[in-house]
Amino acid sequence: MSRVVLGAAGEELVLRVKEATDGDVYVLPPGRLPADPARLFEQLVDGELPEVLLVGPQAASQEVFGLAARLDVQCPGITVVLVADPTPEIWQEAMRAGVRDLLPPTADAGAIRAAVERAGSAAAERRRVLRPVEETARYTGRVITVASPKGGVGKTTVASNLAIGLTETAPQSTVLVDLDVQFGDVASALGLVPEYVLPDVAHGPAAEDTMVLKTFLTQHPSGLYAVCGADSPAAGDTVTAADVTRLLTSLAREFRYVVVDTAPGLSEQTLAALDRATDVVMLSSMDVPGVRGLRKELDVLRELCMIPAGRHVVMNFADAKGGLSVRDVETAIGTGVDVVVPRSAAVPASTNQGVPIVAGSRRDPAAKELRRLVARFAATPIVRPGRYRAKHRAAS
Repeated sequence: MSRVVLGAAGEELVLRVKEATDGDVYVLPPGRLPADPARLFEQLVDGELPEVLLVGPQAASQEVFGLAARLDVQCPGITVVLVADPTPEIWQEAMRAGVRDLLPPTADAGAIRAAVERAGSAAAERRRVLRPVEETARYTGRVITVASPKGGVGKTTVASNLAIGLTETAPQSTVLVDLDVQFGDVASALGLVPEYVLPDVAHGPAAEDTMVLKTFLTQHPSGLYAVCGADSPAAGDTVTAADVTRLLTSLAREFRYVVVDTAPGLSEQTLAALDRATDVVMLSSMDVPGVRGLRKELDVLRELCMIPAGRHVVMNFADAKGGLSVRDVETAIGTGVDVVVPRSAAVPASTNQGVPIVAGSRRDPAAKELRRLVARFAATPIVRPGRYRAKHRAAS
């Protein structure tokens, strides 16, 4: 039986669903259904994503359709089933939003079981299409590619803080790869002096043997491993897309988390990293040029079918006085914003010192939002939105 999460349901429906699933169902706490998938996942105690989300009749239709539409894009491996009167109008709206099945409120346990089995099969098929089984079997780690259409948006800062945060939850099990082959500065951001750099790791004995590979990595005092950028643009250019594919495949066998910091735009190396990614963090500054660039990059990646199931949109350098709200950005890019990192004077200082802000400041609003990004990948306590974030959301 598929993993089922049930929300917006009364006690009587909960009992029928438990009977239909032999008790294997997680019931969401009472209250409004969250519109953002991330907020939904925060309510899951063990962090394991469901195959089927069953929504009861206590939720407003527009809430369900909004959530279903986002899940259909961001997490297509989750199938939404709605319990509602199956009128033609509801059916039409449900299909447009990505709801896969409707159940009448009077459905008995047998009908519920059949619907859950259909939904679970549909979810399994979509996951198989997204990532073929034979390819999935080759990977054990999670490859998180941080990408942006433009430079100067804090991509290395976000990637290094994400990697340090994940290291706190998985010591010795996280590696950060500097894939800005010409001008990578992960080493500077982390205060590292590497003995070996990207071309050394991508070529020679390290590329042939995973036991040798780990000896070519640079270790941070936190326990994070790093593949630091090349010493010169010419040396970096010797690293090809095939080298990137081979390297990330090897690292994913050895580490729980592989965080990849890429160059701006869509170079062959960045495309190779996206092709091997289980998750992509799409980053932009919160200004008109940055948002337009992000929209264009998302459009290109959609055409190439290169957006993985795990997609996370981050707005950096956000400023409530900048004239753009979160709602404006979401309208422009056609999808939700997951994390909003405010502009902070502490960030440049931490970068200059080579000490990621998540390792130092606990109260800084930027550090709190970066920890929220970390929490999307690791089973860590969720940091609730700070005053800035709440204010920025309210402004939308």
